[in-house]
Amino acid sequence: MASAADIAQLLTSTLNSDPNVRIAAELKLSESLTNPQSALSLAQLIHAQDADLSLRQISSHILLRKYVEEHWSPFFQQFKGNAPPVEVKSQIRTIVFQGLSDPIRKIRSLCAHTLSTIAMSDWPDEYPDLLTSLLGLLSSGSPDSVHGAMQVFTEFIRTELTEDQILPILRELLPVLLSILGANEQHTPLTRSRTIAVFRQCVEALYMVKDLHPQAVKEASASVLPVWLDAFKVLLDLDPRQDVSGPSWDGLAIRIQVFRTLDTIHTSFPRALAPYLPAYLNASLTHLQALFPTFYAYYLSPTPAGDVPQSEEDGENVELPRLAAPLVDFVSAVARGGRARAWFEESGRLGAVVDAAVKWAQMTSENEDDWASDANLFVSQEDDDTQAYSVRVAVFDLLSSLLQRAPASACAALETTSQSVVNESRSARDAGNADWWRPLEGLLAVLGSQAEAILECLEDEKESGRAAPLNIGYLLSEVIPSLLRLSECPFLQGRCLVFASRYSKLLPTEVAGQYLDAAVQVIEASETGIPFKISAVKAIHNFCEGIEDSALVSVAPRITRDLGPFLLQTTEDTLSLVLETLGVVVAVDGSKWLTVDLANDLVLALLEVWTKNIKDPIFLSVLTDIFSSIAGSPTAGVYETAVKQTLPKLTAAIANSDPEQSWIASSAIELVTSLIEGAPDAGLGEGFFAAVAPNLFACMKVAEDRDVLQNGVSLLTLVVRKDVNQLLGWAGADGQTGLGSVLGVIARLLHNQDESGGLFVGDLIIHLLRRAGDAVLPVLPELLEAMLNRMATAKTATFLQSLIIPFAFLIYNQRDTVLDLVEGVSVGGRPALAVLLNTWCENAETFQGFWPTRVSSLALGRLLVADRASVQTTLVKGDIVVRPETRDVIMTRSKTKAAPLEFTSVPFPVKALKLLLHDLQTNGEAASMAAPGGMLDIESDDGRDWVQDDEWTEEEKLNQGLKQDELAFLSDIIGVKGSAFDDDDYLDDGDDEDLRNDPISQIDLREHTISFLQQCAASNAGNFAALVDQLNAEETVVVQRVLQQQPQPQAQQ
Repeated sequence: MASAADIAQLLTSTLNSDPNVRIAAELKLSESLTNPQSALSLAQLIHAQDADLSLRQISSHILLRKYVEEHWSPFFQQFKGNAPPVEVKSQIRTIVFQGLSDPIRKIRSLCAHTLSTIAMSDWPDEYPDLLTSLLGLLSSGSPDSVHGAMQVFTEFIRTELTEDQILPILRELLPVLLSILGANEQHTPLTRSRTIAVFRQCVEALYMVKDLHPQAVKEASASVLPVWLDAFKVLLDLDPRQDVSGPSWDGLAIRIQVFRTLDTIHTSFPRALAPYLPAYLNASLTHLQALFPTFYAYYLSPTPAGDVPQSEEDGENVELPRLAAPLVDFVSAVARGGRARAWFEESGRLGAVVDAAVKWAQMTSENEDDWASDANLFVSQEDDDTQAYSVRVAVFDLLSSLLQRAPASACAALETTSQSVVNESRSARDAGNADWWRPLEGLLAVLGSQAEAILECLEDEKESGRAAPLNIGYLLSEVIPSLLRLSECPFLQGRCLVFASRYSKLLPTEVAGQYLDAAVQVIEASETGIPFKISAVKAIHNFCEGIEDSALVSVAPRITRDLGPFLLQTTEDTLSLVLETLGVVVAVDGSKWLTVDLANDLVLALLEVWTKNIKDPIFLSVLTDIFSSIAGSPTAGVYETAVKQTLPKLTAAIANSDPEQSWIASSAIELVTSLIEGAPDAGLGEGFFAAVAPNLFACMKVAEDRDVLQNGVSLLTLVVRKDVNQLLGWAGADGQTGLGSVLGVIARLLHNQDESGGLFVGDLIIHLLRRAGDAVLPVLPELLEAMLNRMATAKTATFLQSLIIPFAFLIYNQRDTVLDLVEGVSVGGRPALAVLLNTWCENAETFQGFWPTRVSSLALGRLLVADRASVQTTLVKGDIVVRPETRDVIMTRSKTKAAPLEFTSVPFPVKALKLLLHDLQTNGEAASMAAPGGMLDIESDDGRDWVQDDEWTEEEKLNQGLKQDELAFLSDIIGVKGSAFDDDDYLDDGDDEDLRNDPISQIDLREHTISFLQQCAASNAGNFAALVDQLNAEETVVVQRVLQQQPQPQAQQ
């Protein structure tokens, strides 16, 4: 056993600069901690007030990491044995608990983390008095003890309480927290703010058990929330300027936590918050207006008022942006929710909110310094997808919410603010103010961030014959042009270019071309700085997406040459922006303007980018798009040049089968695939597959990595689609044919227990059957048997779809031939047909993709009328059996395990009919097939009733949870009777061009299914009348509606 003095000596030695001494001490310490008494000595050292602070901190750290996690209890995954006796555990817990009241904050925090970890395994069985003791600390009146206890509660409530423990504990805890919050003379602002943070955890905990204990949570929220909401109102009504007028801004911490908590309550219990919203929105606006002068003085002014005051506690960061961001987030959430619409509609309110928000969106002096020196940082804050959380981003989100709820009113408010900012900036500039540009840049940033919504609003107002509420044209014609020449304001220059590019649709083609030319000149100029150059690249990206190709063709080669050098000079976010811009430029006018020389230079540069960033999936995604565009250029020689420059290097990379560097082969396969995607319709070109095949098949034989396997299958599928003759005509050095090698890949994937690599094998099989059916025919029985055997053990829905859809395709085209083959096979002692039909029926409703779902429905129809006893007598899973004990019960995982779901058994034709009727309903037919006056009031399959969301507004209640304009938008998408769901333009993103053009995709599935069912009823095909007798009530009504429809021409199944 090591004493506290021994432990202290060992800890001191671990800090020794001599590595031999340090390592020896660390080993000895690790050995000592296997003895519980040594751990007790370590705990005593933490509590020793006369010990060196650094040793006490190390002790706390080691106690947490090395002892509790490794030796305390088998509960922890890192447990290595030698758990301490009960009495030693008790002593250590007591010492650590005492550390919660230590006068040194870091010791309190470390002890809190340690105690929270111990509680994971010991509470409540071995440590039943923990909560009582913590509540005692909270009530002690000692600021140190209160702080330590709250540190534990914050973690404890979030991770340790079960649904049955939360409510009783909160009843005891919350009154104590509220009393601390109100004791402003006894506790510091930071301590009081922590009570709100713990309360927020409590609210989140209540929300988590809302569904399990609805009545108890309703009562708890009704009694608890109003008290706290009243307290918050009192706190926010205090003048916020008093918290920034002294040497410490710690008082802001309370307001920060209040707004964060209000946002949580708005999400969790919006009804409880609703009566308070007007008061809180008034307070929010007051805060933004009252605190802006201080924000300007410390964060925006070219001559700051001084450094931002530091918190009285180390490690705490209390600043105005940390208050403004959650405040704006709260207002944004309220605006988006629609519960305070009346407040925003009151005269002047919306304008005041927009005006204040735009002011807070200004670029700070710190932003200016950081972005001027770090190109990647500047790009990341400009990118809509990677913007770091900040006040500016919060303002963007607020404007998005306002424009979503009241577009015309929000645009009108933006117009008023725009006029004010433009006029004030002009006056400030004339007066010689150095930061005159800052409000204008902020305004353009806000307007630019909402370009899509604003343009949509302007278009709607124009179509309605109303005047435009926001004059973007004035900014583009009268404000922006003169600002582009101000080299002393590079951020404003750049913002002007980006702003103009976001609103390029409003510009005449000639003017848009002039802006684009200006952006190109910025890139070409050697003297322009980072922000302006990057903004120019971003502007070019936007212009190329927003204006007609005809205006871009002449300048596209110039832009490509200008961007080329950036490929080798930039990294990270900046390189990503350059690549994305280059991708848009290269795709202009189908790459017809691309020359052989330019393509050659571009491909070489892109290959170098790939080599340097071979592990980056984002870069790879953009690179594949660019390679596909280049390969797709109709210019003579461009495709051949791209293949000549890339294929040797990529095939060599595919040969790298090192499992530790699988990304090399995977990314190379993706790039080869992108070349095939862009290849001309005439084929891949002589020798293409012969160059790729040896290394590809060698790689696929040994690869275990999911991405390598999936990408390899995708490449082979494209080869089959684009130039199957090259595959069929190739043979390896060992005599193995191309088709034989592909079948070998399929066999390996089917036998692989990891299903992820075979997710796309179904597409490969489908295209082999479509493109090389005669060549596959000799091995078809063997292939189908392998698929059936794998089907019996497959688990994932996507892999099962890959196995089932090829059967559906074959059955639709050659039903009886396929059934003859399947009927002669058994799988694990079961008829293979039973395996196929059961698996198909259980997964049909989860199939993804336009073509797969259609071929499944069509093939089910073919099987439904098959005059075969084997099909008609096969039993499959039917509807859920609803038991009284599970009716209206939320079935958690544990409850489902205790009472597994049961299903009826029905003949396959009955289930096939159910699936066809389900397709009619989900494809837009539910309403037209239901009873007059709306949907049928029929009990759901799981015994639950559908209820309307009580949080919807009146407008949303009238429109199924949507606002009128949202409903209209969905109606446009869905079309009459859901016709858009039968339109490949809407659902075909996951299907390739071959399948889009397949005859199956051209069938009007809705009309086809209706006609088929009518013909079945007329001829009683497949004993249709008996099948209908076995449907449930809703399905029977759907059949009746189908039969009442106007007869259509006969559909052949």
